Amino acid sequence: MSEIHPCITLEISGQVAVISLNSPSTLNALSLEMVRGLSQAIKHVKADSRLRVLLIKGEGRAFCAGGDLRYFSGASTDEIRTLITLMHEAIDTLSRLPIPVIACVHGTLAGAGVSLALACDFVVAAEATTFNFAYTRVGTSPDASATWHLPRQVGLHRSLAMLMLSEAMGAEEAMQLGIVYAIHSAETLSAACVALTGRLVDAPSFALAQTKKLIRDASHRSLPEQLSAELDSFCACAQTHDFDEGIDAFFNKRSPAFTGA
Repeated sequence: MSEIHPCITLEISGQVAVISLNSPSTLNALSLEMVRGLSQAIKHVKADSRLRVLLIKGEGRAFCAGGDLRYFSGASTDEIRTLITLMHEAIDTLSRLPIPVIACVHGTLAGAGVSLALACDFVVAAEATTFNFAYTRVGTSPDASATWHLPRQVGLHRSLAMLMLSEAMGAEEAMQLGIVYAIHSAETLSAACVALTGRLVDAPSFALAQTKKLIRDASHRSLPEQLSAELDSFCACAQTHDFDEGIDAFFNKRSPAFTGA
């Protein structure tokens, strides 16, 4: 395990990277220092072509309680702009990673903590997890991609209600809305995330990257443009060893052994 910053650790094991928010005493609130560390860790993951999955989790009693209000209470507009700009750069880099990203969440997610989870590809939650955007409770509007990701996941009017009313919701409701992929007990959460990580590591990595890009780019394209992108992507996948392996495994009634080639 390497310490990217006192508040952020990055562990790489084989083809899996794990970023841990590590400021339990603040419920992993996003201070300027933590955001700098998070941005650095994500860039490190992006630069390592060996990696096939990223897992993000929080140490202590919560995943992330949102922005550090102690910082904001004494910060100038320029200082606030610095923190949020850095966080937005981290979110943008995270969303563009060609590998699947799993948020393993528990306890409290508030404000930008929810936004961070939404920017991931899978959200796996402990049963007692609570989600609350909470921005209007402190008199501000959302940041960290909440207004981009949330409407695409739950729709316009539901997003307006969630963001304007700042009402807390549990893991079950979040799962019904499509925000959460799976729910597990606190005791089995870590093992479940490891199992999901293993499934993704064993999947055809080029096909996963193409699928992720198609989905994330779809909202910017017309239907004909998206169909053209799907055609190009399928043909690119058809040139890989994993495609040959998948076809051979299908006809020989065996499990494929994908290598990422």
